[in-house]
Formats: sequence, C-alpha cells, structure tokens
Amino acid sequence: MSAANMPKTYSIARFAAPALLIIHLGIRLASATPNPFADLFLFNLIGLSAAATAYLAPLFNDRFARFAIAAAIALWTLGSTFSSWDSFNSFQIWSPTIDICYSLFYPTALFGMIRVLTTKRRVTPVELLDIAIITLGLSSVIASIALKPALIQFDGSAFSVFLSIIYPAGDVMLLAMCGAIVFMNRRASRNAIFMLGVTAFAITDFYFLWISATSGYVFGSISDDGWMLGLVLMSQSLWLRGNESKSIERLNSVATTLALILSSTILAFAALRPGYFPKFALIPAFATVTFSFIRMAIALHDARSSFTERELARTDELTGLPNRRRFLAELATLTQRSGSLLLLDLNGFKAINDNHGHAVGDQLLQTIATRFTRAAGESTMVARLGGDEFGLITYGSEREATEIAQALHAALSYPVSLSSVIVDVGVSIGHALWDGDATHLISKEDLLRRADSAMYEAKRSGKGTVQWAVTS
Repeated sequence: MSAANMPKTYSIARFAAPALLIIHLGIRLASATPNPFADLFLFNLIGLSAAATAYLAPLFNDRFARFAIAAAIALWTLGSTFSSWDSFNSFQIWSPTIDICYSLFYPTALFGMIRVLTTKRRVTPVELLDIAIITLGLSSVIASIALKPALIQFDGSAFSVFLSIIYPAGDVMLLAMCGAIVFMNRRASRNAIFMLGVTAFAITDFYFLWISATSGYVFGSISDDGWMLGLVLMSQSLWLRGNESKSIERLNSVATTLALILSSTILAFAALRPGYFPKFALIPAFATVTFSFIRMAIALHDARSSFTERELARTDELTGLPNRRRFLAELATLTQRSGSLLLLDLNGFKAINDNHGHAVGDQLLQTIATRFTRAAGESTMVARLGGDEFGLITYGSEREATEIAQALHAALSYPVSLSSVIVDVGVSIGHALWDGDATHLISKEDLLRRADSAMYEAKRSGKGTVQWAVTS
C-alpha cells in the first residue's frame, strides 16, 4: 500500500508530530519558564505522536521495522515522561525505571534502523544477538574508556556518571552504523532523512552532556526539542520508499567482531589492573563476550544444518550414494579432464522386486551399493541415478577404468544374501572413455548418450561390459 492510498486519518496522523513540535517550539520561544503543559504533556505528546507515525507507516515497510522504530521512540518518550514528571512533582519515579527506558531505546532503534535501511528478511536469532553484541559491546566500551575523565567533570557517583555517558556512547554507535548503512545504500531520500534524525538526536545528547559538565543543564531548554526533532525525522522517513538493495551481513560481522575484541580487551585490562574499572562497568563486557560465544554456537549449528541440507539434496536417500544431481555436476568436470563414465543397469532386478516386494528390493539396492563402492575404490564416484541404474566416474587411465568395470561386474557374480531370501542379480555396464583432448569439445549429454548406448549393447549382447571410446 502506497502513502497515497493510505486512509486519510493515517495521513493526518503523519503530520501530527511535526505540528506539535512547531507548537512546542513556539511556546518555548514565547516563554522560557518550564511548565507542566509544555514540558510534561505537550513535549512528550510529540514523542508519542512520532511513535504512532512510525507504527502507521505505509505497508511497503518491513513490519518489524515499523514496530521496532515505533517501540524505540515510545521507550525513549516513556523515559522522558518519567523524567519530566520528577521535575514537577514531589512523588518521584524510581530512577532505574527511567534509565531502563532510555537504555532500551538503543538496541530497539538499532534493530529497526537496520531493517529500515537494508534488505528485508526474516528475523533470526543471530540477527538479534548481533544487535545485543553491537549495542552492549560498543556503547559500554566507549563509556568505560571515557569514565575516568568524566568523573573529573561530573558530580555524582561513578555509576551515575557511567549512565550519563553511556547514552552519548550509544549515539556514537548508532551514528556509525547508520552512516555505514547509508553509504552502502545511497541515492534514497529515506536514508538521508533517517540519518538526519539520528544526527539531530545524537547532537542533542552530546550538547546535553557538554552543558551538564560546564555551565549546568537547565530543564526545559529549547535545545531539548532537538531530541524530538530527531525522533520525528526517524518516524517520517518510514513514509518514503528506500533503496533497500543491499544487506549488511558483512557490516554486522565486522561490528560484532569489533565489539568482542574491545570487550575482551577491557576485561583483560581489568584483570591486569584490578580496580581501574568499576565492577558494574565490566558487566556489559562480560555479557558481550557471552553473547558472542552463543552467537558463534548458533552460527556453527546453522552452518552444519545448511551443509547437511545441501548434502541431503545431493544424496540418494535409500543408498546414501550421491544422487543424479550431484553425479551430473561431477560429469561436467569430467568433460574438462580425461577419464571414464560408466553406466550400470541391474539384470533381473524387476523380477526380484515384483516377486519378493519393495522392501526386499530396497535391501538389495543397499547391498549392491555397498558392493559397488568397495569394488570401485575411494577415488571413484559411485552414484545411484534412479531405480536400478547406477553411474560411476573415474579419472584414472583406460586400464584402471577397465579393471574397475571388471571388479563391478565381479561384485555381482555371486548370490546376494538378504534377510529373508538369497537372490542372483547381474549387471550390464556401458563404458565411455574420454581422452580429455583440449582441441575437441564434448558435452556431458554426449558422454551420457555414448555410455547409455554402450550399456544397452551390453544388455542385448549378454556381455558384461561394452566400451565406447570417445576420442578426437
């Protein structure tokens, strides 16, 4: 659904936050004195309207992106509302509640930002762990490094100072990730607007930190609207189509690796210099390393699962041999080298299958697959091509290929003992020899046709093996 086709009420809601921001700026310019209406109600209503704007954005957005940006703005606005309440009322909100709301803004905003500015995809555990590692690792490391100098400038406990600087550290992380994504996915107004929003929000945070360390922050300053301007721009960007042409798995990998290295460095330094970092500052570093190991375990499990799925797609389920797909892929390699293609068709298998049942037929095929594999040797590919037909590719000499063909024929020269019956089955082998002459091209289809013709000649004539040399 495009923005033009959105319900009229949605379009009106889109402009509510910018309108409220303009009204608030007008009130702030007219009167510098903080008051509950302007700084508790109206100011935070801008944030809630921005959250609604993101949530109601057009449906061409990734739904997780809309929800995440809306949730991030709502969380920050909730923290702002509690903080504003404390400025006007004697009944105080429990301060950790405010810090939790502000802190949760960063991972939620990072998750939403990645999905807003890059290729849409399903949510995975690895993606969520990446967000946790990047947010915890980079922001806490920056805050830990800046803690000692900040304690000289700020009043209060080390913990309160740490919390004061972790927010700008989170802004640095958001700015860096956003800038990298925008650089990778350029030529989109959405990206530019979102980047402006993150920049406005971060600059306001930096200014707040600087003014708090120098002349002292005054509640209800006009600079506070910079936060709301940033949130409004982020929400408005979701109403514009983006250039979501590239995913950022490599960027995520670099950022998570950097976060792990920095967190590990902090922990190592803390072990060498006990007491240099407060214990609470090391908790995010421990969490980052823990999440990194969990992510590694999940990634390895996914890689193994993916490998297993690929192998299953290329493996015959009954015999465990390579299937026709894998065999044809290897046959394409044979056309570039010298070697032999052998096609094998069982003699008398249909009668055994009809008389004794499919269970016996399946057991027979499994036993034959084992015999063929042992007779051919480890350097030769033996595949089941379907039914009672097998294929073999070897890169040895003509003499070696002939010996393998004779060994395969001999493998069925004696009865096969199954669980309920003993049966006799033979094999007809068509052998296509290719000398690999670079001046003469041959296709895998041509090789298959020659080997197939040789196999049927062996079956008609009663010979065990018929060779057809394909040379220039």
